[in-house]
Amino acid sequence: MRSDKPNLIVDLTFEFSIKIIEFTEILDKENKRVVANQLLKSGTSIGANTWEAQNAESKRDFIHKFKIAATEADESEYWVKLCAASSHYPEPKGLQERLTSISKVLSKIIATSKLSNQHISKSSN
Repeated sequence: MRSDKPNLIVDLTFEFSIKIIEFTEILDKENKRVVANQLLKSGTSIGANTWEAQNAESKRDFIHKFKIAATEADESEYWVKLCAASSHYPEPKGLQERLTSISKVLSKIIATSKLSNQHISKSSN
């Protein structure tokens, strides 16, 4: 069940989603709609899956939702790097750094949760 307590990854991914929306609006205004749509979908999906994980039905479901968030972060990184590398696209200021932070936290959560899940599985056998 989702709580009202501060949650680093929920906060990071929510704030990132806002930045993605703002950046993709700029892309859209510059007629870069294909990349804007791809980045909007993958970038906001990170936060959506993180949010959903807070109400996971099981530890396995929790891990699965975070793995999806990590995959979406990887895809978002591709689109952000593509924009940064192209002279015809606006600079995605700060998005790469935010993604790096988010990816590190997601990886840590997944690894810790897997380890915790293994301990639970072994103790119930």
